[in-house]
Amino acid sequence: MENILKEIANHYAQLDCVFAVVQAGSRTSGQSDELSDYDIYIYSDMEIPVEFRTELAKMYSNDYEIDNRYFETGDEWNLKAEYGASGMDFMFRSINWIQDCIENVYNKHYASNGYTTCFLHNVATSKILYDKNGWFKGLQDKIARGYPKELRNNIIKRNMMLLKDKKNASYLEQIKFAVKRNDPVSVNHRISAFLASYFDVLFAVNELFHPGEKRLIKYAKQHCKTLPQNFEEDLTQLFKVSDEEKIAILDNMVERLRTILP
Repeated sequence: MENILKEIANHYAQLDCVFAVVQAGSRTSGQSDELSDYDIYIYSDMEIPVEFRTELAKMYSNDYEIDNRYFETGDEWNLKAEYGASGMDFMFRSINWIQDCIENVYNKHYASNGYTTCFLHNVATSKILYDKNGWFKGLQDKIARGYPKELRNNIIKRNMMLLKDKKNASYLEQIKFAVKRNDPVSVNHRISAFLASYFDVLFAVNELFHPGEKRLIKYAKQHCKTLPQNFEEDLTQLFKVSDEEKIAILDNMVERLRTILP
């Protein structure tokens, strides 16, 4: 498979606008399983023509979709059997956009409502397939100088406030209201936001870049030096109990998280 990835990267490397082609996602961060596809990121200073992308897809796939724009601009292929029949997910990014992400998060220490450092993790764990003049390696080197303490503190402050500490507007308070209203859709929506902030704090405490949405319990157990008491038990139980019982578990999760804050 590695030869196919390099071959595809070489096609993109022929375009002057392309600065880097990298493999990222679960297959380069040690979280892949039998369902994982291959995530390929193409960084350029202008949009790559759809016609070029379509012709390239036809070389390797009989089953493809070009120019999805639901999330990031992307193409999806299922490789022909002769190439291994694997799924391929291509994402196209502006070099200015990713440089701004790194500047705002790593250098200026801006925190988000969950997932603050996901793009940093994506860049840090990428495997380079093509790199014009070492541009992408330069990005990786910029974020390899350690976890900024100010960023860690900003993530903790912002997301702990959202979890419980923001008066009359925290996620926990919103979940309580949703339970009283018997509104399960709202309960689910706010719990998802709660967990996004919870894991953002957890990874910041451990000075780890956030790995994204998948297999977070497993990742945290493998990589976090410090975990809250009953970490896995609370999360497992959260999805088994009634909405009314969830409130106590969520409250305990916040307070146990608070005990490991620096």
